[in-house]
Amino acid sequence: MSDLNIGDKAPDFSVEGDGGNTVSLSEFKGKNVVLYFYPKDDTPGCTKEAIGFSEMKLEFDNEGAIIIGVSKDTAAKHDKFIAKHDLKVRLAADTEGDIVEKYGVWVEKNMYGRKYMGIERATFLIDGDQNIVKIWRKVRVKDHVATVLEAVKSL
Repeated sequence: MSDLNIGDKAPDFSVEGDGGNTVSLSEFKGKNVVLYFYPKDDTPGCTKEAIGFSEMKLEFDNEGAIIIGVSKDTAAKHDKFIAKHDLKVRLAADTEGDIVEKYGVWVEKNMYGRKYMGIERATFLIDGDQNIVKIWRKVRVKDHVATVLEAVKSL
């Protein structure tokens, strides 16, 4: 598990994304990036978060920020998720789990006494120099998108 901190260089990645495109962090050098990790496409919290970022995408665009959602779902599953909910954000398919490992969000979870490994809902704000400027861990979806937007505006 990686222990990233504010000020660290954001680990680069290049994976298949929605729409058959490749998504790489390095392609957004010079722009602020909101990199959010979520457990699974089309589950209640993840859907609410993706819709929240989609609804405020224009405000993020106005601040010059790119939004990328990452889960271990396949690109094909991401495409269905986007189509079903009319999402406006880019989604990266971390099917091998490399990105979640690099960012330290592949963690032990506990539900109803059952322990298992899964993706911690977390968001990293990365500046144009690809340094991590803010980290939110164990994210609660309610009001999260607005909080992230405020942080982007302060850059």
